[in-house]
Amino acid sequence: MRVAIVHDWLVTYAGSERVVEQLLAMYPQADLYCLFDFLPAAERGFLGGREPRTSFLQRAPLARKKYGRYLPLMPLAVEQFDLTSYDLVISSSHCVAKGALTGPDQLHVSYIHSPMRYAWDLQHEYLRGAGLERGLKGWLARWMLHKLRLWDARSAGGVDALAVNSRFIARRVEKAYRRPATVIYPPVDIDRFSLRTEKDDYYITASRLVPYKRVDLLVQAFAEMPDKRLVVVGDGPEFTRLRSLSGPNVRLLGYQDPHVLRDYLERAKAFLFASQEDFGIVLVEAQACGTPVIAYGRGGALETVRSAAEPRPTGMFFAEQTVGAILQAIKTFERESERYAPAACRENSERFRVERFTRELGGFIDRQWDAFQSGRGAEPLRPALDDPRLKAHDSRRAA
Repeated sequence: MRVAIVHDWLVTYAGSERVVEQLLAMYPQADLYCLFDFLPAAERGFLGGREPRTSFLQRAPLARKKYGRYLPLMPLAVEQFDLTSYDLVISSSHCVAKGALTGPDQLHVSYIHSPMRYAWDLQHEYLRGAGLERGLKGWLARWMLHKLRLWDARSAGGVDALAVNSRFIARRVEKAYRRPATVIYPPVDIDRFSLRTEKDDYYITASRLVPYKRVDLLVQAFAEMPDKRLVVVGDGPEFTRLRSLSGPNVRLLGYQDPHVLRDYLERAKAFLFASQEDFGIVLVEAQACGTPVIAYGRGGALETVRSAAEPRPTGMFFAEQTVGAILQAIKTFERESERYAPAACRENSERFRVERFTRELGGFIDRQWDAFQSGRGAEPLRPALDDPRLKAHDSRRAA
């Protein structure tokens, strides 16, 4: 069986690349395709020496620094990959990878990190962040996103079976594509982190510093709590603005090597997160360190953090993306911090081990392949959506 793996792009080793890493381990003879490959040499180890096959956009002017500008051409680019010689195509998609063209004698399984957020439910938020709410450029951007949505919905029909990284994304997929999907949580390298029970007196957040992550709300909240300390790890276009909002009790460290971030996570009093995340690997990593989480109560966080209403809680949620809601959550956490045991946090994180991911995804692909070979076509399985534990999460969210 010849296998191809199609990924959107390789520019940094982040959450979606960890999925690709496990796919390459599961199918060591597979060929890897992506639109761009600008991965730094220090982060290429998971490729095992492979040279990905890239699209014509790889050589486009300024692509290394401005690859996002080529979004209108990305659907065309992914459709130019000639995959006709492969029996099984596995796409790892948060943008256009699932749009790779396959024929009736090929099985295409796609692991969806998210439908294009900027083209679907988060369009208006992205346009605001890019300053494209009004004017000619704004209308051109809206028209482009409209055409992108049409292509995205159509290309979903060419995928035989869909897996997603959270129940939240399964709902987003069903809304956008009218397709069922099986929930398979992404892999988290739990063993890379150590449980630490003695904590220092600071809070931490870590993410790419872009508008939708709402790190500005955290910085503004700590401006009103000068007696408490916040450490911000990450870089991005919001860095300069956040520095202007920061007081002396907020440290912006920029990008840090993984071992430095790990040390900060292990010693922190709690991990803060203010955005709506698809899954949120860093929330699980914090819990693996024995560090509880204070997060915005929407999205994947509801599936990875045990709330105060559950036995052995590992964190708490705030209901609104406002400074006031964050202040209240931190005050409540300070009063009840003894409820959030480091051992409980570590125990909860164990649910998301790499071994569990490879077992579940491997089994899912095998079942699809067996059904495909028997002539029944890929099975529209969605067992994880009927998991009683996930239904309990939905009940808590509604409450």
